[in-house]
Amino acid sequence: MTDISVLIASTRATLERIAAEYSPAVFASSLAAEDMVLTDLILKAKLPIGIFSLETGRLHPETLAVLGQVKDTYGVDIALFKPQTEAVDAYVSQHGLNAFYESVDMRRECCRIRKVEPLGRALAGNKAWVTGQRRSQSSTRAQLDIQEDDAAHGMVKFNPLADWSETDVWNYIRDNGVPYNALHDQGFPSIGCAPCTRAVQPGEDVRAGRWWWENPDSKECGLHMVDGKLIRIKSVAA
Repeated sequence: MTDISVLIASTRATLERIAAEYSPAVFASSLAAEDMVLTDLILKAKLPIGIFSLETGRLHPETLAVLGQVKDTYGVDIALFKPQTEAVDAYVSQHGLNAFYESVDMRRECCRIRKVEPLGRALAGNKAWVTGQRRSQSSTRAQLDIQEDDAAHGMVKFNPLADWSETDVWNYIRDNGVPYNALHDQGFPSIGCAPCTRAVQPGEDVRAGRWWWENPDSKECGLHMVDGKLIRIKSVAA
């Protein structure tokens, strides 16, 4: 087991390198536990890394409440990127509000409209982006690298918490008084849109509550995928 102090120091060094060598850079926060660790590290160090979140229009109230917690704790507003109204209306009109339950294709199309397209706008003009992904989160992320070439967006992508465990994340949050989503205390280790997220039972995989009606190998929203495959074209040594 890696000492938490070593992980923190390594993550801080990665974030400082991003700020120094890849400016402008942005951090895509889902407002979940991992992302709150990175938010705390970035804002306390006053690093010039912008922070944004994707407001899909279907988030839990508890998730939206984290925005206020960040403002109260750090005095910073997280930038919000929303889906295009016309695209959402067209999807709902043609397929129905909850068509994503009907097939993986319908679910991914909803994710494309509400998350992937807004992500593209949020990343535009930046040299690098940062995520809170961790290898231990799911089988689809087992080979995650700390630094990757993201050819789909034409920039470098960083996953500074790739080596962190769930325990590491929560030890940091508790030791540093970091605000977090109240749903985590209600059995939600991984949180996405409200209709697509449920609480998990003890012993279940941390992402078992995401798109629980699908095969585990399909459980990605598309933010880290291209043509059904994870965007990990080429890893880059740190």
